[in-house]
Amino acid sequence: MKKFIVMLSSFICLLSFLTACQAGGNGEKIERVGMLIEHTVHDQTWGNKGYRGLLNIQEEYDTDVYFQEGVQTQQQVNVAVEEFASKGVQVIIGHSSIYGEMFNQIHASYPDIQFIYVNGGYSADNLISLNFNAQAMGFFAGMIAGEMTETNRVGIIAAYEWQPEVEGYYEGVLYENPDANVDIQYVYDWDGQELAMEHYQAMREQNTDIIYPAGDAFSVSVVEAAKNDGIFTIGYVNDQQPTGGSSVLTSTIQHIDKLYVYAIDQLKDGDLPGGIYNFGFDEDVITMGPYSKQVPERFVNQVSESINEYKETGLLPHQTEK
Repeated sequence: MKKFIVMLSSFICLLSFLTACQAGGNGEKIERVGMLIEHTVHDQTWGNKGYRGLLNIQEEYDTDVYFQEGVQTQQQVNVAVEEFASKGVQVIIGHSSIYGEMFNQIHASYPDIQFIYVNGGYSADNLISLNFNAQAMGFFAGMIAGEMTETNRVGIIAAYEWQPEVEGYYEGVLYENPDANVDIQYVYDWDGQELAMEHYQAMREQNTDIIYPAGDAFSVSVVEAAKNDGIFTIGYVNDQQPTGGSSVLTSTIQHIDKLYVYAIDQLKDGDLPGGIYNFGFDEDVITMGPYSKQVPERFVNQVSESINEYKETGLLPHQTEK
C-alpha cells in the first residue's frame, strides 16, 4: 500500500481519500485527491469529522491525498488548486459550504478535475454539491427540547440564518410544546466562540434550560458551560455526550465521513454526474446520537417512530397532520 504524508508549502498535508487503482466514471483510475479545510482538523466538530472520514477512506482505498487547512479566500483556493493540479490531483474536496462559490469561479479552467463541496447551490459538469437535509435534523432536536423544557424557554445558537436546522428546530419545538418560547441567535461565523458565549450567557440569565448550539468550535464551548451550569444541550455534528455527559440530551450527528465514502463510490462508477444532491436520515448520513438517561424511554421511542415515519414518507410529523 502507498501510505505517505506529502508536505505542501505553508500548509499541513495529511493522508486520505478516494479510490485508487479502481476505474473512475470515465475509466480513469483515481489515485490522487486533494482536500481543503476552511479552519482546522483539530476542532471537535466539523473539521475533525471530515478529517476522520478522510482517514477511513484512505485506509480502505489506498490512495495518495494532499490536504490543506486554513483555506478561506478565493486567492488561497486558487493557489491550492493550482498546486494540486500540478501534482496530478484528480478530485478536490472542499470541506465547507464556502467552497461552492469559489469552485464555481475556477472549475472551468480545470476540466479534468472533479470538484466536490458540501451544502450549496452551485453545480456544473465537474462540480458537485453534497447537501444534508438539515431541516429534519433540527426538527427532531426541537421535539426533544420542547418535551424536556421545564421553563418553556429553549434556545438555538446558530452560525448563519440560512441553516435549515434553525427553522426545523423552531418548528419541532412548537410541534411538541406550543407554549414554549424559542430564542434564536446567530454568530455569523462557524467558530465565533466569544459571541456564542455572550448569547449563551444571555439565554442562561433568561432562564433558558435547553440550548442547541448549531455551529463548529463554539458548540463545544456552549456544551461545556451548560454542563457546569446545569443546563441541558443538544449536541451538533458529533456525539457530544463525551463532552457534556448526561446534560447532552442527544446529538444531531452528520456523518460526513459516510457521505464522502458514498459519493466517491458513486463517482468512480459513473453514477454521480455534476449536480446538487441531498442526503439525510434515509441514507443514514444523519442520525440521532445516544440519548441521555434524563430523556424518558417512552419519548425516545416516540421520536424514533417519528424518524422512521419520516424516512418512509419524506414528511415531518407536523406535515402529516395538515
